[in-house]
Amino acid sequence: MQFANQSISSLVLIAFFSFLFVPGLKAGTLNSEEKTSPRPNFIIIFADDLGYGDLGIFGHPTIKTPNLDKMAVEGQKWTNFYVAASVCTPSRAGLLTGRLPVRSGMCSDKRRVLFPDSNGGLPQSELTIARLLKNNGYQTAAIGKWHLGHQSPYLPTDHGFDSYFGIPYSNDMDRVERTDYFTLAETERYQAYNVPLMRDEEIIERPTDQRTLTKRYTEETVTAIKKMKGAPFFIYLAHNLPHIPLFRAEEFKDTSLAGIYGDVIEEIDWSVGQILAALKEEGLDENTLVVFTSDNGPWHTYKTHGGTAGLLRGAKGGTFEGGMREPTIFSWPGKLQSGVVMEMGTTMDLLPTFCKLSGTKLPTDRIYDGYDISPLLFGTGEGERDVVFYYRGQKVYAIRKGNYKAHFITQNEYGSQTAHPITNPPTAPTKTPTIHEIPLLYNVNIDPSEKYNIAENHPEIIADIQKTLKDHLSGVEQVENQLEK
Repeated sequence: MQFANQSISSLVLIAFFSFLFVPGLKAGTLNSEEKTSPRPNFIIIFADDLGYGDLGIFGHPTIKTPNLDKMAVEGQKWTNFYVAASVCTPSRAGLLTGRLPVRSGMCSDKRRVLFPDSNGGLPQSELTIARLLKNNGYQTAAIGKWHLGHQSPYLPTDHGFDSYFGIPYSNDMDRVERTDYFTLAETERYQAYNVPLMRDEEIIERPTDQRTLTKRYTEETVTAIKKMKGAPFFIYLAHNLPHIPLFRAEEFKDTSLAGIYGDVIEEIDWSVGQILAALKEEGLDENTLVVFTSDNGPWHTYKTHGGTAGLLRGAKGGTFEGGMREPTIFSWPGKLQSGVVMEMGTTMDLLPTFCKLSGTKLPTDRIYDGYDISPLLFGTGEGERDVVFYYRGQKVYAIRKGNYKAHFITQNEYGSQTAHPITNPPTAPTKTPTIHEIPLLYNVNIDPSEKYNIAENHPEIIADIQKTLKDHLSGVEQVENQLEK
């Protein structure tokens, strides 16, 4: 609302000052251009093991994703967007803290994720998006898969979320039947996985009927939107699919040309449509930034049940592009400059961006690995990010700097034979890492499939990236490992 050249009546003044004292708003948190508008709401929709090529808008020929396609066309499609790690736990830690998981002890060379017998989790010393926003008057809700610690003090409600509804770790854990996975999937034996469903700190269902989860998460999100619409909110919706085991609601069964995996993705697309529709119905769509992405690439071990990275090389668990570059869409009607964004971004950029947009102070007592990407969202400037670090466990396996990506170490990812350089005949995959005396080098803008090693022609680029690695490692401090507790 603009007040210039208007005679401000007493009624307008009363309305203006009433806005300033809406519950949850804090004086002095907004800049001069934002003081006449409510602070934005934020929703992150996080898929699990979704491949770069699994959405229609990202090139899949037989999976229908009309809601996500529309969201991308009307909003922004990001083609160079990365996660903090290629497996669940460290990736989620990176998103919620804005920091590489090595800084919080949330990655390990021995146990790559948390398990039901793990005793660790995201430390209380870490400040999540939820905690920072909550301290600035936001309402917060976590829905879906957590996987950052299944017992207190590591639960969502211990980390700034007002409420939690979901499963505490991956949906294939607590398996109690030894039947092969594909038989269990085809017979929809959800009882084979004794996974708990939690409401806040309590288990409310076990085993969870995983056929119903996407629908229930959607209903929970829509309810939260309606309940919290009176003041700014942050919702973190983390689907536990398409991570295996694959389950879908009855109305989506055998509806996709792409089989059971397609059914699962199309139900997630339906979910996105329901959430965007709820925002519009409540008059919140033009004041809500919605982000859709995934925690890591597809799980090739499970063949057609594991998705595809499209033209990208690699998969879940590895540090080639298919393991860590994710299909990403931003939506904010009337605010974003719509189009395709080809500059680099990561999930770690969301925390500083949300802080900037909400007028929340970013702490200065720690290193952040994310950048404010609002200039790219609004088309007002360029991005700050020039480097992406590809960690596998506690080690940097590769670095992208600008157009170029150097691999210092390669190792086969889950269920794939793409980790080693392409040779003729192909090199057999191994379970042990290969350390490259001369790093592999690819121009991932020209060669996103990482087929053509150009290291021999560019020793100066390799030297520059090696210096970047040395500088980075000098700023990484040893902390207690949470995954090995």
